[in-house]
Amino acid sequence: MTILYRGMDRAALDAAYLNTKAIPDFPAVLASCQARSAALYNATPGRRDLRYGTRPAQRFDWLSCGQPGAPLFVFIHGGYWQHCAKEDFAYAASGPLARGFDVVLAEYTLAPVASMAEIVAEIGALLDYLAADPDGLGTAQRPIHLSGHSAGGHLTAMHRAHPAVVSALAISPLVDLEPISLCCLNDKLQLTAHEIDTCSPLRHIGPGVPTVVAVGDAELPELIRQAHDYAAACDAAGEPIAHVRLPAMKHFDVLDDLANPHGEMLAVLQAIAPR
Repeated sequence: MTILYRGMDRAALDAAYLNTKAIPDFPAVLASCQARSAALYNATPGRRDLRYGTRPAQRFDWLSCGQPGAPLFVFIHGGYWQHCAKEDFAYAASGPLARGFDVVLAEYTLAPVASMAEIVAEIGALLDYLAADPDGLGTAQRPIHLSGHSAGGHLTAMHRAHPAVVSALAISPLVDLEPISLCCLNDKLQLTAHEIDTCSPLRHIGPGVPTVVAVGDAELPELIRQAHDYAAACDAAGEPIAHVRLPAMKHFDVLDDLANPHGEMLAVLQAIAPR
């Protein structure tokens, strides 16, 4: 047995990060998420598949809460940078919409078509695009509250210093890519040493916006650790941070809290962040 990271060999690392193996019948869970998302799309005014770049996946959906000049909540889906799409988890927008946010659901090019550095750059390009607002959505100069789940939480943490962003909500964020590079998730990502360093938010805690780091208490221990380590590092650096532990929630359950207008994550975010 070859120990690779924190006492774990390759098989243990695989088990430590494979969220879909940690719950029974993931296909049924995903199908439920997709059905809830389709219902939200049908019930919510907005515009679908607007483009922010030339690659096929460089697109986003804009959903309106119906309030003129509403702040913007940008949500980045997870899937370990290689699976899923914005349509899978759109239902999570229910909570922000009900609390008076317009919502942007972000899509990005997945690995192995895109490298980690390219994926990170795409989210930056989306934020630049929303700030410029060539589509006339009214997003220019509106405060952007950036959020994402899992891989999307990582991408949120990577852009918490973007000039258009006023707050960040990183949900179950993967902030250190070293263990990712040592397990089966790297088969498609093919992370370089440079990417592991520069694209690991835990290694680069710089000045940024008020940030909520959230994780479910029933998630895999490595995800809980990564969220805790990032919150602690931000706090030690004097960054405005709130760490939310969601009781009894697993990796996909946490999005139910975001979809709830009275959920804890949105309450904490609005308590620490400017509107």
